Amino acid sequence: MTPRLDPAFLGAPVAHRALHDVADGRPENSRAAIRAAIAAGYGIEIDVQLTADNNAVVFHDYALDRLANGAGPVRSVSAVGLSQMPLLGGDEGIPDLPEILKLVAGQVPLLIEIKDQDGAMGPNIGPLEAATAAALEGYIGPAAVMSFNPNAIARMAELCPDIPRGLVTSSYDPAVWPLPKETCARLRDVPDFDRVGASFISHEVADLARPRVAALKAAGANVLCWTVKSPEAEVVARGIAENVTFEGYLAAHPG
Repeated sequence: MTPRLDPAFLGAPVAHRALHDVADGRPENSRAAIRAAIAAGYGIEIDVQLTADNNAVVFHDYALDRLANGAGPVRSVSAVGLSQMPLLGGDEGIPDLPEILKLVAGQVPLLIEIKDQDGAMGPNIGPLEAATAAALEGYIGPAAVMSFNPNAIARMAELCPDIPRGLVTSSYDPAVWPLPKETCARLRDVPDFDRVGASFISHEVADLARPRVAALKAAGANVLCWTVKSPEAEVVARGIAENVTFEGYLAAHPG
């Protein structure tokens, strides 16, 4: 049986990479940004990457350079080493997933994006999914996992079948994505939704009018979207999406 999203995911807007603002000492995916989102009553979206010792850390990029006082791949450093590496714009190191789960502790909905570790949305995955599933074991509260890579979500269906799962979907413009045109064309049609036992998609906001999104919604899929960056864009997005992932402004709580 495919687990459904907790209704809480369709209520409070979801803060993209938590409620980050480096001008206020809250880098992306940081403890400070997560505390701020909890205090404001927002849902939280975070990203997980794999460490050199096969742990899941909460970090968006594959490389350290943009977000941390480090360089090179995240996968080249241990979880302990990353915990001691300061995030730029803040005063803390890179957290691992178990720590963030303890911090959130079911207070708000938590949406975990598993970053593609294959490099081409293929089947060369496994350690990050295993680390994520192990961290989620026993977690109490609304949580869900998602990924651009359908193979990652198929693996999560095996590892933690009771956790709701979804696909991050997109227009897959080949001019933007570093993928073969054939791969973009395939993923654009979201052919793996039923195969992986997904119950929702989080779709690129500028592409929400795509007929495939409407078809999935009509078939019962929940539709979230990424990433809304203004109140005006949110109004348009909510014409199709049931909830938004936002950043750069404070989204209003519906009702």
